[in-house]
Amino acid sequence: MSGRKSPRKTVSFTGLQRNPLMAACALALMINLVAVGVKAQDTQVQPDAKASPRQNSAQADKPSAKTPKASEQGSVHSLDKVVVTGIRGSIEAALKAKRDSNDIVEAISAEDIGKLPDASIAESLSRLSGLATQRVDGRANVISIRGFSPDFTGTTLNGREQATIGENRGVEYDQYPSELISGAVVYKTPDASVVGQGLSGTVDLHTIRPLDMPKRAIAANLRGELTTNGVLNPGTGVGDSGHRASFSYIDQFFDHTLGLAIGLAQLDSPIQEKQYQSWWWSVDNGPAGINRNWGGPHTPGMPDNVISQEGMQLRAQSENQLRNGLMTVLEWAPGDHYHSTLDLYYSTFNERKYKNGAQWSSSPYNNVSYSGVGVTPALPYPIVTSGTVTGIQPILQNEYTKEHDKLFAAGWNNQYDFGNGWTAMADLSYSSAKKDLHDAYLFSGLPSSGTTSVQFNSPVGNGYPDFAPGVNLADPSVIRFTDPDNYGYDGREEFDRQNDHIRAVRLEVSHPVGWIFSDVTLGVNYSDRKKTKQADVFFAWLNGNGSGSIYHPGFGAPIDPSLLYGPTSLDYGGIPGILDYNVLDALQEQFYLTQRNGQSDWSRNYTVEEKVPVGYVKFNIDTQLGDVPLRGNVGVQYVHTDQSSRAFQTDGNTLVGGLTGGIKYHNVLPSLNLVAQLSEGQFLRFGFAKTMARGRIDDEKVASSASVALVTNGPGAGQVLWSGSGGNPQLKPYVAVGTDLSWEKYFGKSSYVAVAVFNKNLLNYIYDKTVLDFDFAKAGYVNDNPSLPPTSNIGSFTRPQNGTGGKMRGLELSGALEGGLATPALDGFGIQANFSLTNSTLPVSAVSSIPGSPSTLPGLSRKVANLALYYEKYGWSARIAERYRSSFTGEAVALFDQLGYDKILANKQTDLQLEYDFPEGRWNGLSVLLQVYNLTDSADITQQISKLPNNVSVARPLDYVTWGRTIMFGVNYKL
Repeated sequence: MSGRKSPRKTVSFTGLQRNPLMAACALALMINLVAVGVKAQDTQVQPDAKASPRQNSAQADKPSAKTPKASEQGSVHSLDKVVVTGIRGSIEAALKAKRDSNDIVEAISAEDIGKLPDASIAESLSRLSGLATQRVDGRANVISIRGFSPDFTGTTLNGREQATIGENRGVEYDQYPSELISGAVVYKTPDASVVGQGLSGTVDLHTIRPLDMPKRAIAANLRGELTTNGVLNPGTGVGDSGHRASFSYIDQFFDHTLGLAIGLAQLDSPIQEKQYQSWWWSVDNGPAGINRNWGGPHTPGMPDNVISQEGMQLRAQSENQLRNGLMTVLEWAPGDHYHSTLDLYYSTFNERKYKNGAQWSSSPYNNVSYSGVGVTPALPYPIVTSGTVTGIQPILQNEYTKEHDKLFAAGWNNQYDFGNGWTAMADLSYSSAKKDLHDAYLFSGLPSSGTTSVQFNSPVGNGYPDFAPGVNLADPSVIRFTDPDNYGYDGREEFDRQNDHIRAVRLEVSHPVGWIFSDVTLGVNYSDRKKTKQADVFFAWLNGNGSGSIYHPGFGAPIDPSLLYGPTSLDYGGIPGILDYNVLDALQEQFYLTQRNGQSDWSRNYTVEEKVPVGYVKFNIDTQLGDVPLRGNVGVQYVHTDQSSRAFQTDGNTLVGGLTGGIKYHNVLPSLNLVAQLSEGQFLRFGFAKTMARGRIDDEKVASSASVALVTNGPGAGQVLWSGSGGNPQLKPYVAVGTDLSWEKYFGKSSYVAVAVFNKNLLNYIYDKTVLDFDFAKAGYVNDNPSLPPTSNIGSFTRPQNGTGGKMRGLELSGALEGGLATPALDGFGIQANFSLTNSTLPVSAVSSIPGSPSTLPGLSRKVANLALYYEKYGWSARIAERYRSSFTGEAVALFDQLGYDKILANKQTDLQLEYDFPEGRWNGLSVLLQVYNLTDSADITQQISKLPNNVSVARPLDYVTWGRTIMFGVNYKL
């Protein structure tokens, strides 16, 4: 039925295709060697090279009427000052933020107003050392830091925690227009003054500060967009072209004491996605086959002991994303003592998605037969790659999804310098994320459970197949509305609503101190987060057909010709076309609905609330260790959490009543960051901290299914006992202790090299566990079967639990080099490279429910690499960049009741950018831009581990998905 969707990838660009990891490593080491060769040039690196690192740090942290402290919003403030332009300028600004920070950070900075170096924030973040992105619908969407899943990443906007559109904590970065973001800082080590930190790291997005600009600035940008996968679903209104547009206005008034910044951005973008999925693989006949080991039927025409595909689906998805974003910043600094900033952000995100496809099952249990079978030698058994299969019941599924999201964030920050060393800050903020989802799909096929034959040619490995059905699946005289494979209903409609909001208030004071400390900061923060989700599901039945016990799966009806669109193209899989029609109108005219929430649907109706007061103290360090200047910070956070949940209790699909639950707990989180300046431009950093991350929100919900049953055999025979499964509102957070060590060398204007190692000891991990002494009565569960009173209130319950943790260790190499430092002939050229190697271990018990359990954290890629080459001179600029992520293990999934896991294979993506800025004359301020994303049309590929009937496990293809290239051409204009 509905295919699973996992973020995945592949491919490369010429020259790095064979081994981009070795290239990135070699380049990082080469930059290191060049750093030694150009050490004599270090004195021309920094504009403030004569200032000591303590002075630099003090200047970066010192509050003024027009420059807020970095600790106030947990940000590296220098990123907000967009005073440099171009590729090299953005690298220079980011490196200055990294160098001057007292913490171990990575940073990105806009090339100019409204111009981040990539099409999205996630794309830019994924190029930083130790970070990786996952593609969803072909776009970089979520970020993993140092191998952890996105749920472990904290995300803030101007230092404030953000509500999320997704069901959990991971922020979907495509909700934030890159044109409205001036930069971002990624904290790899915790800082006691940063609130909303993640266990793996914290991403702080920045909007511009108008008083940091020297004068008025106006910028406009317009780009046309084309995707190369063509139009897969004609008639739906989703084409292959779109646009991006933005406008920014920044000005200062009243002698530069009042600043205003307004930014508008719109994205209207099509996505044409070609999907192919192999349902499962097995051996049908022979000693290794289904017929000998599982007692299944013999498959006529299939050779013995060969591996064959037991089902498939080909789907073409056309999606349109329309996003409108508005950012406003009002900044007021009337004197040397008071500074106030009001940040407002609002965006709407509308998504229409049409997904149409053909699928069928070809297992022995479907009474199929084969002829002309061709096989390709392979181990442990040959693979069936061609032939004709008869007895196929084609299932056509047409699906329509509409999503409407609203994000709103407001923050008001006030600072006051009393003039006697004391400074104070008060910050009020609100963030909300609302999501409305409407999804509907209908089945069609051959009436009266009809069958056909299919000729096929399939690749041994990954790629698209070639199927040739014996009937025209685009012929409305052949295809009817029906339930072709006896699913038990004719279609489905769902309405989801989700509301997430965070209210927060923060107070902070600071004062200079003596000894080794420059100043101390004390603060408190209180936040109240509530996420509510509601899901209502309806089954669709054809008019004239019964539902429930009087339902007839072979019943069919012709599709109203007035509802038909042009055929959906599946020619990439050999099928010229299938029927496409207006799903919503068909539901209204030819079907009736009955509400049919099942257990999994009721469990998506819940509320989770977290009230979190935080107290913190941080001492900024500024001293000497012998002749070595030493700076940094030491501090501690006290975090108290009061979490609660409301949801439903069910007995299977039957609604029983409501449940409530919760817990209160606290955590003490110390942190230490030290930065020693070994020589001019050379730093050694050390970090040590305890961090925490609350569990997934859908794990904290109290939603459960529980019931009593009579035990008929075993030690408990004759007793009536409770059993159930669900969420855990008493779940405590992940906790880890981390150690970081980083060496950095800066030279030139935008060059550096860095080597970092880290170790993170997970003190606990969250995984499903069956508890045998669960008290159902104490937890508020109701027995909905009065005829079976329980023998005891104690029973077994399966839910997420805190358990034994594991370890994460890693090495990170990174660097950037201006070509002119190596030879004058390369002036204007530059290179950036980074490579991360990460290992982790978890006890087998953490993932013991998964056959062939992985020994690494889910979502971990051992190797991540990035390489970018750029040129910028005489108004011309060019950049080609490639990112690589090695394979990683996905979450446990169920394939036709066979538990397994997806192995998401290694992937690469290459992007190209060309630009010309008119430097003078009547065209001054104008630039033209060409961008190509996914230059090599890399695919997302997943792999499944299939356990054959004789218990031999084999790795076989699961998903193969492509989106084509995205080409953008446009103009930017700045006054």
